[in-house]
Amino acid sequence: MGEKGRRERAAEARGAAQAAEKRRERLVRMVGGATVVVVMAAIIGVAIYASSNSSSNDAGGSTAGIVAPDPAAAAPAGSFAGDSATPYGIPYGTGTSDVPVLEVWEDFQCPACGALEIANGAGIEALAEEGKVQLIYRPTAFLDANLGNDSSHRAVAAWGCAVDLGKTTEFRYEVFANQPLEEGVGYTDEQFNTFASSSGIAGAELETFSQCVADGKYLAWAANTNQEFATSQIGGTPSGFLNGEPIATEILADQIALADLVASKS
Repeated sequence: MGEKGRRERAAEARGAAQAAEKRRERLVRMVGGATVVVVMAAIIGVAIYASSNSSSNDAGGSTAGIVAPDPAAAAPAGSFAGDSATPYGIPYGTGTSDVPVLEVWEDFQCPACGALEIANGAGIEALAEEGKVQLIYRPTAFLDANLGNDSSHRAVAAWGCAVDLGKTTEFRYEVFANQPLEEGVGYTDEQFNTFASSSGIAGAELETFSQCVADGKYLAWAANTNQEFATSQIGGTPSGFLNGEPIATEILADQIALADLVASKS
């Protein structure tokens, strides 16, 4: 490799390192300070939802990935039917019918959802993996209307492809951990493929995933989840519910507080 090639690779490496550091600093700012910061994030989420109904959109980007809801659309393996108690939700963990039901609503472009994932995503998953709750992820894509793109719908659809391959939480984490520094930039299909690879999807399964994304297999399902969010009048993301009762966001983001709340309902 020539001197020019080495310089270019070094510049790329520096750029990648700087981007990673900016992302880390942003996450620290969002999560550091615990309760106060998380509560503010929840308030921001509600404000974003309110503005999403505005007719003005300043952000650029394509909306080609937003399709009409279709109750008969293909859905990821194991997801709940549209006429269930938790329509279009994705269950995770080993919780049975005799433990509390924990629902978590989230939008992949929502910075507060990314902050929650960093703050207590592992704690929420642990409750499900230990069978202490029936965890149901409730995806939505309401931010597309505000940001003028289709990335939330496409991210939900891509997540459905990963769910089929057994990478429900791994892919979620990769999407949230790699949220663009500038809100509204969105995600590309190439990024989804990278997230899938980082999630442990490889070989023929990665090809299956890539084709699933390229075909838009779960775009209508993503539209169904978003319609359910609006119909349920959730109000913003992240939003948590335990046995149908709202959970204060500062509790949802606190591993000990959430575990105590779950124990009180068991």
